Amino acid sequence: MLTSSDIAELTALRRDLHRRPDLSGREAATAEVILAALRALSPNLVLTGLGGHGLAALFDSGTPGPTVLFRAELDGLPIPERSDNAWRSQIDGAGHLCGHDGHMAMLLGLGRVLSRKPPATGRVALLFQPAEEIGTGARAVVDDPAFTRIAPDFAFAIHNLPGLPRGHVATRTGLMNCASMGLAIHLEGKTAHAAMPQDGVSPGPAVAALINALPALGPGGVLDDRFRLATLTHAQLGAPTFGVAPGAGLVHVTLRAARDAALADLEAQARALAAREAERFGLQLRIETCDPFAASVNAAEAVEIARSALDHLKIPHSETGVPMYASEDFGLFGRDAVSAMLCLGAGETQPALHNPDYDFPDALIPVGVAIFAQIARDILG
Repeated sequence: MLTSSDIAELTALRRDLHRRPDLSGREAATAEVILAALRALSPNLVLTGLGGHGLAALFDSGTPGPTVLFRAELDGLPIPERSDNAWRSQIDGAGHLCGHDGHMAMLLGLGRVLSRKPPATGRVALLFQPAEEIGTGARAVVDDPAFTRIAPDFAFAIHNLPGLPRGHVATRTGLMNCASMGLAIHLEGKTAHAAMPQDGVSPGPAVAALINALPALGPGGVLDDRFRLATLTHAQLGAPTFGVAPGAGLVHVTLRAARDAALADLEAQARALAAREAERFGLQLRIETCDPFAASVNAAEAVEIARSALDHLKIPHSETGVPMYASEDFGLFGRDAVSAMLCLGAGETQPALHNPDYDFPDALIPVGVAIFAQIARDILG
């Protein structure tokens, strides 16, 4: 397992990554740091450029057996950090405020363990995924032809979770994270002088109608298979002037559901509603899809493997806090692999994810490494 020197070095690396976060799709510098750390571990194969800036290292036993994938994320968030830490972000307007720096350190720690004691059978793949925060990274990775060289049979990931006791793990069979997407609804009419609005075509009535009608498509409530939520996140009408009647409108809505099929149905309803309102008020309509996340659904077999590993390590676990309304770009890895997401408690008083004062607790690094390593041993020997 990890030595005290390992933990110190991984902590230093985590803090270095924290100082220089890269945003989704722009993770080239972070990928270079990870690549150098991986090459020092002498894996059997390193893949770069996966789905963008993603990369993976394979540790191959040379003996037939399953391939077990463990995933971490490369990207930070476009949120300014508010911290007095010596390792606070040095990049204006960006921060590792979701803990991906810590997740990367845990995966590199697993690489150190495997470099000293490779799996007895099969292969272990360490995947560093790009663009997790915007929901496009997993799709880009699994669609990359190079991913066929990994073709995992099992896939696991750990995400830290503030509010859960530090070191406690939450997981369950079935839904872990909702499917979601954003729709940017653009409505185009015709501007006019504010003194003669009848000469133009204002999107104002359509914007007002959508603001009222979209949330009714998904009222939220209990997180079960019937759950649907439509959340208005932004609206804009024309320019901030007094002399011009508006000719353009914009509405942003986030759609969320417990299953991919339910999300597709909710999307269809939202698009149909926007089309009706555009036609009713004589407007041109254009809709953009943004931040698409598949539902993350844990397989029973993977959850049992994880729970067995946790019991062996004497790490407490439960279903507290899961499933989550929030989305996570891991679900697609479970389409062709037996997969499970685990939530690792960051502490009951830890600032929430995506908060400007959040920081990953370094004490979780060896815990995450131990969980990953035990799962790998239990499957591959």
